[in-house]
Amino acid sequence: MIVVRVVQTGDVDALVALAQETGPGLTTFKPDREALAARIERTRRTLAGEAAPAEAGYFFVMEDTASGDVAGVCGIETAVGLTQPFYNYRVSTVVHASQDLGIWTRMRALNISHDLTGYAEVCSLFLSPRHRTGGMGGLLSRSRFMFIAQFRERFPERICAELRGHFDDEGTSPFWRAVGSHFYQIDFNAADYLSSHGRKAFLAELMPRYPVYVELLPDEAQACVGLTHADTVPARRMLEGEGLRYENHVDIFDAGPVLECHIADLRTVRESVVVPVHIGAQTAEEGVRSLVSNTSLTDFRVGFAPGGVSDGAFTLSAQEAAALGVAEGEPVRVLSAARR
Repeated sequence: MIVVRVVQTGDVDALVALAQETGPGLTTFKPDREALAARIERTRRTLAGEAAPAEAGYFFVMEDTASGDVAGVCGIETAVGLTQPFYNYRVSTVVHASQDLGIWTRMRALNISHDLTGYAEVCSLFLSPRHRTGGMGGLLSRSRFMFIAQFRERFPERICAELRGHFDDEGTSPFWRAVGSHFYQIDFNAADYLSSHGRKAFLAELMPRYPVYVELLPDEAQACVGLTHADTVPARRMLEGEGLRYENHVDIFDAGPVLECHIADLRTVRESVVVPVHIGAQTAEEGVRSLVSNTSLTDFRVGFAPGGVSDGAFTLSAQEAAALGVAEGEPVRVLSAARR
């Protein structure tokens, strides 16, 4: 069974190997053993209640329980911007008009913003190409919302997600080339690396002091504002299906969109239910399955299982129950059945 579970110390080698499959722009998941080991430790401290609010975060892996293959990762930051500013651009509208000349123009301007300070953030979503079938991307993305729904008290009122921006056929960001490269004087990957390792002082020191007028940028850079990386479009659709929306915030490096909403409005939070599990033969309609998780904090596990809630319970096979770490009569959280 394919499950998403809380990361463990022994996963570090698999994570380093998996991170080597990512491309540019995925700031929070790099093939850096020390950084990945530190993130695992941070997750442990968060689960144990030892992490300060500004440090708290969770990291999950997707695993094939039969083979032990780790094929994906995802994460949640509990509250961003509490120790170091959480920078992004706010896309605003500026109007210039002259009645005497009969001229009226409207332009977009990018202003440095800290509006998302204190938001939870879903991040670090990466699924190996070898597993991008059968709804596995949906399982990986929604697993975080199942965790949030189960442990709602651990999270604030609002949540956001920064999505990778557009990169051209040469693997470079036209927006970075037009804006960031002139201010930071380093390449995108170097800036990305420093930011992902918490070294963000250079952002405040070197970033533009005044609004950036989008219409003054090259056409290819203008088109990047709010545009999602081709590989990230499925993830965006999934997040929008959960209720997150683009509200005119974009990433300061590649201008990728930031989606946001109230946690109470997430589909999984609103619609998932907790019911007892029954272990036995399943009689589900063919092609119908649900998202099912256990309710354990330290050994949280979630996966797809056929069927839906029936007579106030959910039926799992013995193999599925073992993969999710639940026994007869124990509670599971279920997100309503959907057809494949």
